[in-house]
Amino acid sequence: MTQIPEEPEGKPISASRTTLSHIMTAADTNLLGTVHGGVIMKLVDDAAGAVAGRHSGGPAVTASMDEMAFLAPVRVGDLVHVRAQVNWTGRSSMEIGVRVLAERWNESTPATQVGSAYLVFTAVDADGKPRRVPPVIPETEQDERRYQEAQIRRTHRLARRQAIRELRERRIAEGLDED
Repeated sequence: MTQIPEEPEGKPISASRTTLSHIMTAADTNLLGTVHGGVIMKLVDDAAGAVAGRHSGGPAVTASMDEMAFLAPVRVGDLVHVRAQVNWTGRSSMEIGVRVLAERWNESTPATQVGSAYLVFTAVDADGKPRRVPPVIPETEQDERRYQEAQIRRTHRLARRQAIRELRERRIAEGLDED
């Protein structure tokens, strides 16, 4: 008889929250002279991956990135802070919320938000198969709001995938698409 693994004990959001900071250099720029969006996206993925691994207690892989918003350009010499936390957990997946802030490395002005994103990670075992993650425990009213918003985003992600799958199947059945 196959035994279903017991749900792991929950973890508070603060247990895995993290900030990754990096000074942007000329090597990070695009053809316009500002920091390349892909550089910021990699930092976002790195910070979110660290949070997912910490929360799940092992390897986790990026399943999707939602709503990567670039709010302001990042320049050479900016100190970029990428703050990430678990917003929601399912059986093996986790939504990680990320906020990107930037400040001049040599000034004492406050950092301003320059971007944000939501990523979904799946915890995996040594064979790359999904594994259970601990439930996340919101600690503040803001954490609770983020948890509820994450559930809405999940519902929308699943509905969008289903609608696209149905459209593709219908088009194939009608002979309009080959794949």
